[in-house]
Amino acid sequence: MKLSGKRILLTGGGGFIGSHLAEKLVKEGAKVRVFLRYTSRGERGFLSDSGLEDRVEIIHGDLKDSDAVKKAMDKTDVVFHLAALIAIPYSYKHPLDVVETNVVGTLNVLNAAKEVGVEKIVHTSTSEVYGSALYVPIDEKHPLQGQSPYSASKIGADKLAESFHLSFGLPVATIRPFNCYGPRQSMRAVVPTIITQALKGIEVKAGSLHPTRDFTFVADTVDAFLRIAEDERSVGEVMNIGTGTGISVGELVKKIGELVGKELVVTEAKERVRPERSEVQRLVADSSKARELLGWEPKVSLDKGLKETIKWFSENMGRFRPWEYVV
Repeated sequence: MKLSGKRILLTGGGGFIGSHLAEKLVKEGAKVRVFLRYTSRGERGFLSDSGLEDRVEIIHGDLKDSDAVKKAMDKTDVVFHLAALIAIPYSYKHPLDVVETNVVGTLNVLNAAKEVGVEKIVHTSTSEVYGSALYVPIDEKHPLQGQSPYSASKIGADKLAESFHLSFGLPVATIRPFNCYGPRQSMRAVVPTIITQALKGIEVKAGSLHPTRDFTFVADTVDAFLRIAEDERSVGEVMNIGTGTGISVGELVKKIGELVGKELVVTEAKERVRPERSEVQRLVADSSKARELLGWEPKVSLDKGLKETIKWFSENMGRFRPWEYVV
């Protein structure tokens, strides 16, 4: 299935990955409708910077409003469901909000897709659902472990997607990205947190420095979204998207310091450290299923991706307050 000419609904299209995906879909010739969370200011996230505002249809609403979701999905061929509350520290403070948005919101998307009769829905998961790795690299058969309210909510959402495929034949495919990074990423993520503090020339404050992550550049992640949507064999499948290479947070700080030309002083800030049993120690992807089924391979090296990310943040520092801890 080619996406050119298809009517696309993209939830969360004003966010980090969503805005990059929206740009790519427009370039592919798709007719894109973006569902954004309503605010009185009519905020459009990074779509306001992309030059896409007159090339996509924007609908404001809330995932928790089933009527709003169904109306947004009217006459849609393909759905990319990315909208979610993603911050793990926020999920410690407000688990109900996270569950209602991520679980009930996903249920509303699935129900609407079932009623409208879409050709395909790509549901977005997260590597956080695996918890601390029992083995690495992590394949899709690895047990799911809810080590934070956020990860538990995403496990619930993933299982709902699975159940709608098995119970109703809904054509759902689940993409499970590992630590996507790149321009426009929220300060809630570790890469922008380190980069902005480094560029500002202040002491780098981070959470635990020893956990290992598999960082995948946003362009590679978007390529995986498109391949999953276009390939009929992805229906009913869950696919990991990662590089297969891990790096600790401490090593990442050192690498970013080298790329910005500074010897960074880093401290482990108590308020940024997850509860001991909630911290996910190792996440390294086995993406062989995506490679074999879709022909997907990561193309952007960590050094190249970080250089592009550093460049973007250096040009947009006025947007950020790196001295503050963003929950």
